[in-house]
Amino acid sequence: MGFARLSLKGRALRLLAQREHSRSELQAKLARHVQEGEDLAALLDELEAKDFINAGRVAESHMHRRATRLGSRRVLQELRGKGLDEDLLRAAGQALASTEAERARAVWRQRFGSAPPATTREEQARQMRFLAARGFDADVVRRVVRSGGADEDEAL
Repeated sequence: MGFARLSLKGRALRLLAQREHSRSELQAKLARHVQEGEDLAALLDELEAKDFINAGRVAESHMHRRATRLGSRRVLQELRGKGLDEDLLRAAGQALASTEAERARAVWRQRFGSAPPATTREEQARQMRFLAARGFDADVVRRVVRSGGADEDEAL
């Protein structure tokens, strides 16, 4: 392209411009680009001090992108992999738990909405595995599959 090689800070800012990254994610991505005389820890400290790296924004952004298709356990597992602290994960878990059943019903409807109701144990098990693999809680999965994806108010 004709441009000089990007500096470590330039690489970090380019990554942060694409999406929110946690400190540990940036450290892993930038570690292979560190040249002699560059201090990755100091750069990350500077970016955190200027609020370019913000764990709260990372959690919120990730939940916004992934929670519509995945259950709380799976989203929290992904957040844990980003190196976020347990207090932030606990708060995220509480926020996700309040909408778990609603999100599971939406995912079930998207996948099985036009299919006939699960009348056999094999079909129920298949639908339950589908939702469980996406990280939804077992109790929520059972309720959604048994109600045929209907809202709990509609099922009564």
